[in-house]
Amino acid sequence: MADTTHFLTATAARRPLLGGVDVGGTNIKIGIVDDGGRPVAYRSIPTHEERGPADAAERIGAAVRSLVDESGLHLGDIARVGLATPGPMDLKAGLLLCPGNLPHWHNTPIRDLVGRACGYPVTYVNDANAAAYGEYWAGAGREYRSMVLFTMGTGIGGGIIVEEMLIEGVHSCGGELGHIIIDCHPDAPLNTLGIRGTLEGYCGAYSLIRRAEEALANGGPSALRPRMERGEELTPKMIAEEGERGDQLCLDLIMETARYMAIGVVTAVHSIDPESVVIGGAMTFGGDGNPLGERFMAKIREEATSRMIHSLRGNIHIDFAHLGGDAGYIGAAGWARREYLLAATAR
Repeated sequence: MADTTHFLTATAARRPLLGGVDVGGTNIKIGIVDDGGRPVAYRSIPTHEERGPADAAERIGAAVRSLVDESGLHLGDIARVGLATPGPMDLKAGLLLCPGNLPHWHNTPIRDLVGRACGYPVTYVNDANAAAYGEYWAGAGREYRSMVLFTMGTGIGGGIIVEEMLIEGVHSCGGELGHIIIDCHPDAPLNTLGIRGTLEGYCGAYSLIRRAEEALANGGPSALRPRMERGEELTPKMIAEEGERGDQLCLDLIMETARYMAIGVVTAVHSIDPESVVIGGAMTFGGDGNPLGERFMAKIREEATSRMIHSLRGNIHIDFAHLGGDAGYIGAAGWARREYLLAATAR
């Protein structure tokens, strides 16, 4: 959630100002961001997915206008709006195709719907790519010229930036790092798209739960067992909690997750040769500053470095993301800023 105590005032914000919209299956994050990637205003509204995209677009437009008014700005102060949604998508056509968490929004001209509702030109971007650009522009990657982001949650998202450019791909599928193949065996686990042996299939939240269930079924002792017998649902949070308390089965599962993630990291490093790799999302086991999170990150660094080409060892900065859940709308605004500046230069 955005920390509104650190928001800029309208007078302190550096122009141009941009709107950023990050659409999720449950909530839509909407913010106004200044030229340095610093938030000026923020609001989260429910997606109400079942009402469809036209309803959501109207509420996004109303929220943008309300934020402008509440911040003491004028509608003309906003140069452009960035819109991030999950894929798959057709970025050139502005179409949202068939996202699994937005079943009532399939084959929707979402860019134009939001543009009409907001009254601003809209730049459309994949949500994971937006988060990557947010970290690159205003977060953990801001000191680097090239960066790869992995987001760990229910699935594994990703984004790649090289010299200011997002690698979006010819078919709008650039940076789909969760679908890197790390196991080619015919019995490798399936991911949510029915593809076997992917990074997501080993490191997504559903994979962690599957591996925990298998370990418990094999008789592994763990504090998870009595909690589940009391009716608690097995979740990554529960595994992290017991890992923090020293439960060996949970620690083994978390370190195993780190080893799998390291394979994805080193694959990206050997493909792109970036200066920085950033790891964020809800499933980083406490993340930066948490002893378990730091142990998880140290294992990723160790495993990835040991597999790298020798000339790369010690030269790739691997760390946690900084922006948390704000990265998506900040990055969407930042990508809109880039398009606005390119258009201004061309005039």
